[in-house]
Amino acid sequence: MTSASVVSPRIIRIAAALLLNADGQTLLVRKRGTTAFMQPGGKIEPHELPVHALARELEEELGLLIDPTQATFLGQFSAPAANEPGYVVQADIFQLTIDAEVCPAAEIEEVIWVDPATDPAIDLAPLTRDLILPFYRRSLTAIA
Repeated sequence: MTSASVVSPRIIRIAAALLLNADGQTLLVRKRGTTAFMQPGGKIEPHELPVHALARELEEELGLLIDPTQATFLGQFSAPAANEPGYVVQADIFQLTIDAEVCPAAEIEEVIWVDPATDPAIDLAPLTRDLILPFYRRSLTAIA
């Protein structure tokens, strides 16, 4: 072992949602005391399936009850954590379309609906900015 051994990043496993409304807008959330908006969701507990972690987090943070069977798995994405330097988030992303009202709760201070086809003029978490919104835009152009 050398003194120049590579330190692997610390991983935070999360489940997050590409939540859409009938107009095709996506919901982003901002945690209290932070500036970056991101997909709603949260950490996966050791005993949980990712989709069940997502359902729990959406209920805790937004008062949103979802049917996990309605969530479409989009894939696993990794990016630098927005609020925890030195960490990488490894996110299982699910797409859901909702027509319910959402209300920020727990650590969520603000929620906004944005048009994912444009770059919103707000601070975005790396996962949202670099991976999820571009992924969704590509899926829209593939359909059109």
